Order: sequence, then structure tokens, then C-alpha cells
Amino acid sequence: MSLNEIPPIPASLVQRTLGDIAVATPGATALFSASRLDYCCGGQTTLAEAAAAKSIDLDVIVADLERLGSTAVAAPAQLDTKALIETIVIRYHRVHSQELPELIRLAKRVEAVHHDHPSVPAGLAELLEQIFGELTTHMQKEELILFPAMAKGGRANIAHPIAAMMADHDDHGLRLQALKDITDDIRAPEGACTTWRALYAGLAKFSDDLVEHIHVENNILFPRFLGTGA
Repeated sequence: MSLNEIPPIPASLVQRTLGDIAVATPGATALFSASRLDYCCGGQTTLAEAAAAKSIDLDVIVADLERLGSTAVAAPAQLDTKALIETIVIRYHRVHSQELPELIRLAKRVEAVHHDHPSVPAGLAELLEQIFGELTTHMQKEELILFPAMAKGGRANIAHPIAAMMADHDDHGLRLQALKDITDDIRAPEGACTTWRALYAGLAKFSDDLVEHIHVENNILFPRFLGTGA
């Protein structure tokens, strides 16, 4: 299938993996995120299995996906490799780098001001600093080594650095889960101050962005160099 064609939703939709559907259907990632379906690190789970695990009405989500498929528009999977890499760097790498320092600052403030509140996200700032450091190193490796090699068409042993980046992605997923555990699934308590609510709104955006970022790399970019992509 060419990069200019959008794959149709198959008849056996419920047996397709979340990752496959996310790649094939623009808008599916937002639907999965709203339903708390992990299409990123859990992208190899079938739709039927994922829906059952979350007690989601399978017929409803299939109908929603079919509606998305009938109105599909251009998606990252349609971009050539150089354009896709540029999109990843601008849309995700730069945005993470800009947003995380402010989230760390807000987390430190909330932890200090509300240290005696039963719902205070104790340890959040430290976790965010760890995420920022690991993510920065990861993105630098991609921009300085992996992405330039991909832009030139790849090389014989490119599977090894890709595997390393995917292992990092798994670690990022674990850090996101820890973040959600600390923040009650990123839900501010009743009566939370403006700073607390602003922090959690920023965390929710960062979490969604990072999941989408990993999805685009794991399920769209990397398969092109592993013999599994379109």
C-alpha cells in the first residue's frame, strides 16, 4: 500500500490490534485515549481483548471507529519519512522540552504549598525531573544518530538502535503510569487551587502527547525500517 492511501478499516476490526487501528484510522488515537485504551505500549492487544479488559461496549467503539474510517483524512502514516521525522521533532520533541520545565515548577509549588493535603502529589516534581532527564537524552539520541540515519535510507544494523529506542519507550510508559498513580489518574481534588488545576491540565496534555509520540514512532516510523511497515 502506498503512503498516499489510507488503509480501510477491515471487516475483522475487533481482531485487529490497537496499534494497527491507530495507524490505519485518523482520529482513533483520540477515541482510544478517551476510552483509556493503551494503543501505545499496549498496541499489540486486539480491540476485543482491550475492550473486554476495560469493560467497554465493543459494539459502541466499533461503530465509532467505523464512523472515523468513513471520514478519514490525511494522517502521519501518509507522510514520507523525512517529513514524518520533521513532524515528530517539531510536534513532540520541541513541545516536551518546552512544557516539562514549567510542569516541574508547578509541581514543586503545589507540593510545597499543599504538603499537608491528603491528596498532595508527593514526589511528583522529582518524578517529572526524572522523566525530563530521560526523555531529553532519548530525544537527543534520536535527533543526532537515529533520525539522520533514517533520513538517508537507513543502514544494515539500524534495527539495534531502533530496539533501544523502543525499550526506552517502554520505560517512558512505566513513568507515565507512576505519574498517574501519584496524581489519582491526573484528577485534581475537589476545591483544588488554580495552580493545582493548571498543573494537572498540563500533565494531562503531556501524557496524551507522549503516548501519541510513542505511537507515531513505534507503529508508523520504526516499522518502515524493520520490514513491517506499509
